[in-house]
Amino acid sequence: MFIDYVEIDVQAGRGGDGRISFRREKFIAKGGPDGGDGGRGGNIIAKADANITTLLDFRYRRKYKAENGQPGGGGLKTGRGGNIVSLKVPVGTIIKDIETDRVIADLDENGMEAILASGGRGGKGNDHFKSSTNQTPRQATPGRAGERLKLTLELKLLADVGLVGYPNAGKSTLLSRVSAARPKIADYPFTTLVPNLGIVRLRDFQSFVMADIPGIIEGASEGKGLGYQFLRHIQRTAVLLFIVDGFEEKVKETFDKLYGELKKFDPDLVDRKIVRVINKTDIIDGDIVEKMKIDYPDYLLISAVTGDGVDSLLNRLQQALDGTDEIEQY
Repeated sequence: MFIDYVEIDVQAGRGGDGRISFRREKFIAKGGPDGGDGGRGGNIIAKADANITTLLDFRYRRKYKAENGQPGGGGLKTGRGGNIVSLKVPVGTIIKDIETDRVIADLDENGMEAILASGGRGGKGNDHFKSSTNQTPRQATPGRAGERLKLTLELKLLADVGLVGYPNAGKSTLLSRVSAARPKIADYPFTTLVPNLGIVRLRDFQSFVMADIPGIIEGASEGKGLGYQFLRHIQRTAVLLFIVDGFEEKVKETFDKLYGELKKFDPDLVDRKIVRVINKTDIIDGDIVEKMKIDYPDYLLISAVTGDGVDSLLNRLQQALDGTDEIEQY
């Protein structure tokens, strides 16, 4: 099951209390203070792991608590620190504090770590309070409480190219043709229910990652359809690939509607390079295809089923990603 948003509670460990203790040594009538400090409470950290692709585990366990620090001991012994709790999350996870909406971490590289909640500091033992006028201090400080936060974990897939289009425009078919990804393909709307990633391999050992999300419909920015909840997964892309069904009567109008929904969702989302494609030329009359080439010079005409025009499309995408093209933002 693909889960890309969860809310969790985290509680870092409390620091151990400082110790009140005095030396007891042979032939020494009155030993001095030797109470040790308490250990620090355990932190709660998050670590990005490329082997994890969903936040599913956090759906069934929402509360995480780190171990408390141990109290100090005699002989100036510091208490043991609490064990750290490490939460493994997919690469691309953004973690926010629900109360302040502050971004605590954006783990966009494998192996990245971030402290989500810091453990409390241990208390001071009575050795810290000795002085010339107080040689037998009977005071120590308690350990401090660890941080407690309510957090959101939001997964944004890392991809170079994001596919945008209405349901059944052929996005999944294109992804399956140019990569090893095998998304569900059928002749009814919303066959894609979750985002899919595919690695597109090019010549000269180059490659890029392409993301397919459920089809967007008019009103998606207001929560209609399935595409809205997954639009976050193309927020990190460098290039947006708009795919229009060749049977659409008004290609330009369809593109404008798709573009408008993305802009309403996130104005920054459309502030990047855009490639436009008309798909399904394999089932369109040849004369109409030739007319489309004249009417829509900014669009590449392809057939994701037969592969016609796909090589030219990949070249265009590679140029857009390399910065060697002349594609301008819309």
